[in-house]
Amino acid sequence: MASENTFYIATGRRKTATARIRITEGSGKITVNGRTFEDYFPHDNFSRQAVRPLATVELRDRIDVFANVSGGGNGGQAGAVAHGIARALQKYNEELRTPLKQAGHLTRDPREKERKKAGQPGARKRFQFSKR
Repeated sequence: MASENTFYIATGRRKTATARIRITEGSGKITVNGRTFEDYFPHDNFSRQAVRPLATVELRDRIDVFANVSGGGNGGQAGAVAHGIARALQKYNEELRTPLKQAGHLTRDPREKERKKAGQPGARKRFQFSKR
């Protein structure tokens, strides 16, 4: 083996989605669950959200990303990938912590689905009240 690649590993979470991220220096190639990035996130909003940390620190063409994502839907998975990439970039270079933190990429979004309550049709919705 001529060269040894160094991987930086991190986990990102959003809603019920979990992303395991490996980054290494390269040409900007992104692979999600063995598929190309454009194939996995075809919608523009989700693809932009997933690579926002790389755009913030201007390393989009110099970092290769390998992601394994499970759980949740498209939006949650895109947020989990972004969170994982930001945490991996922080391990890659500690000086990137300040711009990533100021942009809000290192903070896990705590919003989750509220549980359904007993005696109600949903989390907050009530059955119709009848006085008589």
